[in-house]
Amino acid sequence: MEVNILGLVVLLVFYLIIIVVGIVAARVKRRREEGSRMEEAIVAGRDINVIVGIFTMTATTVGGGYINGTAESIASSGLVWTLAPFGIFIGLILGGVIFAGPMRERQYLTMLDPIQEKSGAVVVVLVYIATLCGDVFWTASILVALGTSLSVIVNIPLSIAIVSSSAATVFYTMFGQMISVAYTDIVQLIFIIIGLGVSLPFVLTNDNVGNIGATSETWIGQFDTSITSPWIDLFIAMIFGTIPWQAYFQRVLSVRSGRQAQMLSVVGAFSAMVMAIPSVLIGAAAVSADWSNTTLGNSPMALNQSSMTLPYVLYEFTPKWVAILGLGAVSAAVMSSMDSSILGSSSMFTNNIYRKIIRKKAKETESLWVQTVSIFCVGVLATLVSIFVPIVYGLFVLAADIVFVIVLPQLFCAVFLRKTNAYGAIPGFLIGTVLRVGAGEVLLDWQPFIEYPMYSKEYGQQFPFRTFAMVVSLITIVALSLIGDLVSRYLCNKSRHDKYHVNSEENQQNANISSGYSSSHPLISLPS
Repeated sequence: MEVNILGLVVLLVFYLIIIVVGIVAARVKRRREEGSRMEEAIVAGRDINVIVGIFTMTATTVGGGYINGTAESIASSGLVWTLAPFGIFIGLILGGVIFAGPMRERQYLTMLDPIQEKSGAVVVVLVYIATLCGDVFWTASILVALGTSLSVIVNIPLSIAIVSSSAATVFYTMFGQMISVAYTDIVQLIFIIIGLGVSLPFVLTNDNVGNIGATSETWIGQFDTSITSPWIDLFIAMIFGTIPWQAYFQRVLSVRSGRQAQMLSVVGAFSAMVMAIPSVLIGAAAVSADWSNTTLGNSPMALNQSSMTLPYVLYEFTPKWVAILGLGAVSAAVMSSMDSSILGSSSMFTNNIYRKIIRKKAKETESLWVQTVSIFCVGVLATLVSIFVPIVYGLFVLAADIVFVIVLPQLFCAVFLRKTNAYGAIPGFLIGTVLRVGAGEVLLDWQPFIEYPMYSKEYGQQFPFRTFAMVVSLITIVALSLIGDLVSRYLCNKSRHDKYHVNSEENQQNANISSGYSSSHPLISLPS
């Protein structure tokens, strides 16, 4: 099969448009910006208006994993197990109501700032490693999704598709940083809306698709009451795991007030939910379609390629030019997620690791160079993982769980509980990690070394281990912080008390000497 020249040309034009928008936005902003250059790079000078903020929040949420993953989940597991859109919807609202206002009003630059204030360097490094894993594996997984989509529709090699998309995203992110990311998100969201909006009528009216209402029992799915506990556990993780990501807080911290931060979170939640509808319908179409008349000969689900559901539906059930528009939507979704991810990780490294731990006296120019280089490094790392690691999605699931289990309790305590500190934060981190990793991961073929209640070899962990690990981590942070603080105060008071007694004895001896009387010093004798 030859390369689809039209598709390749459209894709290159799309990348060129995104790059130009990113460069122009950065140049215009720099002419008007008079404040801190680091603040400009990380949070766009805190001058993003609400409309742009809503666009960039929606585009970041509606990423490649969101669009492709929703269609895949509908086709393979049914709507009842497609928890991401609903979990993200609730999570963004809770993030806006609980975290957005306080974080913006305190004028933090990154999500790690409150943790660094409360718990210090060691905890920040540990938490950063967890967030970096989440960002890298998330980015790698969506790059793989894009690469496979390009290989289906444009017929170019997977590695070329991944590298070219990654290079374009890294370039404009390095050039303009947060302001480029925000304004390219607007263009990318428009591409997503047009691409999926134009594709959907062709899919639903295709003769091979049929009436999706007739197969609603299949793609809606049935809820099995015997697995209620894992369902609740996954849903809770999906809700609260939406919050502790720098990509989310970078937008919250870039707007002009705490009120606006809350507004873009809530409106972004509703926008993301609406944007899930095309993917749900495409997943339903995949279930209803007669795949025997396609080049595949069978459904992607039957061929164990359910992750390719959306690109195959577009390729098989729409005209070529419509499929290319749909591919543009997938490309835009991936780029809008990738730029946010690599910018988030690089911002935390520059602000919290380099400037506050490695080189506290670093000037802004030096910090900006570090920021630029770290964007490049994180982008390259994610690209290499997407090309050479065959189990990217499994790593992403594990990393996302660790972000929920570890980062959320640390962030909550740092923002809202004043007396938490490193005495509790470090054990909380370690205990949460052990409890989550100990549960194993089916997608990575990791066998558990902790068998929670209701565990079975056939069905695995049935206990809500994610939520349990998160709660235990939270309790550990609070309890050991209080105990550590009490012990520290006791030792401090004891040290002062002992020092007081030593000083008192010395003062008494000095007083005796000065009065000419001592019964103990061998060089002083009583007067005759």
